[in-house]
Amino acid sequence: MHTRKLGNTDLCLSEIGFGAWAVGGGGYAFGWGAQDDNESIAAIHRALELGVNWIDTAPVYGLGHSEEVVGKAIAGKKVIIATKCSIVWDENRQTSNNLRAESVKHECEASLKRLKIERIDLYQIHWPGDSERIEEGWRAIGELIAEGKIRYAGVSNFQYDMSHMYRTQAVRPMASLQAAYSMLRRYPEGAPFDYLRKEKIGFLAYSPMQAGILTGKFNMTRVAKDDWRRTTGEYKEPNLSINLDFVEALRPIAGKYDKTVAQLALAWVLRRPEVTSAIVGARRPSQIEETVGGAGWTISQQDLDHIDELLAERRRRVAATGGYISPNE
Repeated sequence: MHTRKLGNTDLCLSEIGFGAWAVGGGGYAFGWGAQDDNESIAAIHRALELGVNWIDTAPVYGLGHSEEVVGKAIAGKKVIIATKCSIVWDENRQTSNNLRAESVKHECEASLKRLKIERIDLYQIHWPGDSERIEEGWRAIGELIAEGKIRYAGVSNFQYDMSHMYRTQAVRPMASLQAAYSMLRRYPEGAPFDYLRKEKIGFLAYSPMQAGILTGKFNMTRVAKDDWRRTTGEYKEPNLSINLDFVEALRPIAGKYDKTVAQLALAWVLRRPEVTSAIVGARRPSQIEETVGGAGWTISQQDLDHIDELLAERRRRVAATGGYISPNE
């Protein structure tokens, strides 16, 4: 597994990172349904065996449960840990955004405890929902770095309003931006990537397989009733059928390289020099065994052009049927 340097830091991340969102399970607004913790731990262990050297999690994933599972899985192991702050929850499991300094510091302490580590390698503001307090929260993170509880700090989902990144960078440099990026989510390719290159900021791509659609194995009948995807546009008709037709059209391209559609989707994301690593979720060892094959190879320009043609046709079909077109495409 090759590594890439994260921005101006000394962190060298494997091209594939382990995403621990789904291992948090269900029971809250953005859950994935029930999950076996033993399977989650086995998947993490297998990822490390295959050369994945970092894990991305967050307190809100399973409302603390994802971090607890990761903490159990990494005990006694050398691995780079990234987690987040700014989304908190109450006794009714309802979430809200909070970037007050005291809240950020409390979240950091809670994450360290759940993860059972002494220092977080990359600490990220999860969402800029508490926009007026971005500077306050970012300064608090700077103080945590000075205290040795955090190595580096980044942001997540700040690409939708570039002023959020400008404001953050003006206080202290960002190590990274984490954002959704896939064939179906190309928004970062504009101003965000331009800014990252200029400022030498790393980029972490989450949902590179569009939360399952681009795996080539997606089946809505296997999605739990409390899975967040059931409420999202891409997974409703007419989009779902059109998206799955697009995936079928990708199979011959992937086959030329003796790769799966999932591996093709990951290589497509990793083709960009701005991308440090692609974060892939895995709920069982077999999933990570496949997706690590998305790293270490390249797609020809001819095939990249063909994929662009297929994407344009997909968008035309969605528009013609009055389907959901994401503003992030």
